[in-house]
Amino acid sequence: MTERVTDRDLPALWTHEPHTHLAFRPGDQVSRIDTNSTPGFRGNKSDAPTLQTERNLRLASLQEMLYARSKSGDDNRSVLLILQGMDTAGKGGIVKHVVGAANPQGVRYTSFGKPTEEERAHHYLWRIRNALPPGGHIGVFDRSHYEDVLVVRVHNLVPPDVWGARYDEINAFERELVDGGTTLVKVAMFVSLAEQKARLAERLERPDKYWKYNPADIDERLLWPKYQEAYQVMLEKTSTDYAPWHIVPCDKKWYSRLAITELLIEALKGLNMSWPPPDFDVKTEKKRLAEA
Repeated sequence: MTERVTDRDLPALWTHEPHTHLAFRPGDQVSRIDTNSTPGFRGNKSDAPTLQTERNLRLASLQEMLYARSKSGDDNRSVLLILQGMDTAGKGGIVKHVVGAANPQGVRYTSFGKPTEEERAHHYLWRIRNALPPGGHIGVFDRSHYEDVLVVRVHNLVPPDVWGARYDEINAFERELVDGGTTLVKVAMFVSLAEQKARLAERLERPDKYWKYNPADIDERLLWPKYQEAYQVMLEKTSTDYAPWHIVPCDKKWYSRLAITELLIEALKGLNMSWPPPDFDVKTEKKRLAEA
């Protein structure tokens, strides 16, 4: 029997499927995002631990089904989670607490930093293509090709006519991915400057967090107005019907983790999968095993 998207599978603590509250819509303004809000969720922080555990199990089950179908040769589809956000928005926490619930055999994680010399010698999408998830896998991009219309734009790393052409290139690239069987879950994660400052301060107070601190983060904070403008244009130009953007408020880590978990579950359920049938006779194998 196939898995189909229904409201009955959604926990009662959500008013509706999260995508209805989180999807970017024409007219939405980055400057007006309430980063401390919990769109669509009627519970509170005390509900989060139990619910996160329950939904992680659901996510893991669906991910295993996707992986099993690819191993049996029945299905070559994949899911790609794109996490785009400023430092301290919580991308690492999503990887650890959400994606980490899945079987690592079926996950391909890539963190995109400053391009290497080899990567700079190629088209900006070259390194992205090399990291795409194979069939049956969930791919996770910690930052992505969108750095090439965000950081590149803010820091004037290439002329405007170069990065300006990339919006259409990215849309065409993502259309190609979707047509090839990849479901895109694009998440723009937003944290307030006040919360970001508090998280950076915590990193400076804890020796176990020093490794996460980057002095350049302070410089990037000062450029937030330019980043805000860059994010606005990015959302307006690259949120499509086949690869829409979702805006997730991230001041409350417990909420952002729950929300992105549901977005992944929804994407996997949308594939309408079922467990692959056996390629052997079950009764015969049971008998052989009993006699072995």
